[in-house]
Amino acid sequence: MGESMGTRILVCDDEPHIVHVVAAKLRNAGFEVITAENGEEALERATCESPALVITDFQMPYLTGLELAERLKAEPATCGVPLILLTARGFSIDESDWKNTNIRAVMCKPFSPREILSKVQELLACGPASQPVNAGRA
Repeated sequence: MGESMGTRILVCDDEPHIVHVVAAKLRNAGFEVITAENGEEALERATCESPALVITDFQMPYLTGLELAERLKAEPATCGVPLILLTARGFSIDESDWKNTNIRAVMCKPFSPREILSKVQELLACGPASQPVNAGRA
């Protein structure tokens, strides 16, 4: 548990109960959690508060999770921050849509908070240099 103490994670979803459940699970594990209700707010908070990781919903007002990932990748202050993208079950996102972003995992709703915590710990243990499989161009 020691390595998570104080590590800042941004959780962004336009459904308050999702933010609450994910944030509570992460805080209980020792992470510092900041939240946002939409992609625009998430972009602003990520730029100002330098999270180690971002968890974002795909379907949100103002900026989708994918647009947020693209904007974060383009900003020098956030270009190396990994993301976990949450999506409604059955809503598919083609890997080509996100392979030039820092999205490291796509998880379907409904999900278990334990799964999210496990994925967060896995991604943060790997460090910023880790890449998803097939990230390079052929």
